[in-house]
Amino acid sequence: MASFRYFTGPMDCGKSTLALQIDHTHAGGGRRGRLFTSRDRAGEAIISSRLGLRRPAVEVHPAFGFWTYVVEQLSAGARIDYVICDETQFYTPAQVDDLARLVDELDIDVFAVGILTDFQTHLFPGSRRLVELCDSMEVLQVEALCWCGRRATHNARTVDGLMVVEGDQVVVGDTADLGTSADDRAVAYEVLCRRHHRARTTRVVAQAGLAETLPFEPSR
Repeated sequence: MASFRYFTGPMDCGKSTLALQIDHTHAGGGRRGRLFTSRDRAGEAIISSRLGLRRPAVEVHPAFGFWTYVVEQLSAGARIDYVICDETQFYTPAQVDDLARLVDELDIDVFAVGILTDFQTHLFPGSRRLVELCDSMEVLQVEALCWCGRRATHNARTVDGLMVVEGDQVVVGDTADLGTSADDRAVAYEVLCRRHHRARTTRVVAQAGLAETLPFEPSR
């Protein structure tokens, strides 16, 4: 029976590498699949890994319909045993519903890979729907690390090295420099442990020697 599996974790934990490995394994076993992505760091219609791996994929824009696409492919004589969906945090809830329908009505395996929460620690709408509908959810075992050496669990957006907690939920980028914003400040992402995400202590702040303050006023 087909299944709907969701793999998640913060940035830098190998999600896109896993997506490509799943495709390699299933294709090597003689199965036929399709790759999908949305707003990959390397550009449109590509799944790219920080290890240097990349494969062409179908770009999922907001109006894209998985059910319509797959039915058209099958009607034209194509064979689809599984679909692999990367960057699923950018998918709409309706698109996730479509993926569940592929599993339930067409017996197609779905492997969804993406980030669970945004830079404000809030669930992406697509990620929330994945949690609600998937058959199984797995946190990747390759641990991303905070600058302090602890396991990184949160994605932080930074401007000139300082963490920001306001702004649009979706600003595409990587854990290297994104580029510049309208006011010419460098914008990037950094993975942090919960402690340092809550304290807004990025690598730049730590290297500047700014001590973390105690969460209470010490007695004298």
